[in-house]
Amino acid sequence: MRRLGTVFGAVLAGVLVVGCSGSVDDSGGGDSKKLVLIPGVADEPFYISMQCGAEAKAEALGYELGTQAPTKFDAAQQTPILSGVVANKPGGILIAPTHATAMASPMKQARDTGIAMVEVDTALDDTSVAVSSIASDNKKGGELAAQTLAKLIGDKGPVLVINTKAGTSTTDARAQGFQDAVKAFPGITSLGVQYNNNEAAQAASIVTATLAAHPDLAGIFATNLSSAEGAATGLRNANKLGQVKLVGFDASPKQVEDLKAGTVQALIAQDPAGIGEKGVEQAVAAIEGKPVTRTIQTDMVAITQADMDANSKYFYKRKC
Repeated sequence: MRRLGTVFGAVLAGVLVVGCSGSVDDSGGGDSKKLVLIPGVADEPFYISMQCGAEAKAEALGYELGTQAPTKFDAAQQTPILSGVVANKPGGILIAPTHATAMASPMKQARDTGIAMVEVDTALDDTSVAVSSIASDNKKGGELAAQTLAKLIGDKGPVLVINTKAGTSTTDARAQGFQDAVKAFPGITSLGVQYNNNEAAQAASIVTATLAAHPDLAGIFATNLSSAEGAATGLRNANKLGQVKLVGFDASPKQVEDLKAGTVQALIAQDPAGIGEKGVEQAVAAIEGKPVTRTIQTDMVAITQADMDANSKYFYKRKC
């Protein structure tokens, strides 16, 4: 599972259609000036922010962009959406594949019709399908988390990483980046990585057990939302909230509220709007026969209470 969020809104045949401007062409005639974004899941602030950036860039370039999203981060839901979009023959498709191999066949079929395929946020294992892939550099995000947490704890003390599910490429890269970067701080001891199976309650239990064994725990890096929420609960139950520094990942509205309240001390924010903008740029370049960049990695930023206002452009949106 790549993105976590509660799904709201109208559902029709398992598909939620969203868009601040533009919609998918249903005439069947096709239109090379139309683009379609197929995110990983509907009503998730990360993907909504991506959509906003993509729509703005498409309009600036003289294109129209519509969005169709599955209600779950699931290849079985995303595949028929992709097939329906292909039938309308847009010029380009921006897609966050919900599975690195299961989405390969339907995406190849889309490519073979002449549609420019651009991957945003996630990607297939097969790098021959899309003309371009744009995503955050998750390993660098983990490195930034380590540097940020080190500063918060004065470069000393035991630290723990709470990850979601083993084998999730994005969060594993964040954890690995953290583990590699923390080695540069001799005063910090890594207690390793523990997995919460994407369950906040399990993350809370991990914190409780860790504090029992290491009452001097100085900091925690939580690689996703459920890990951060569970870690905060565990710290709250132990009356250690704020004392043990917590760094979370992403900047959805709930996470920003937690930062403002002091539940977490820092967030590592991605730039989903930038991913959407660059995705449109690459799709348009491919459509117009201009050079494309095969792989683009976008930067991240560490946000603390002290610089929330200065970095508010990185806060994820619920609507465009």
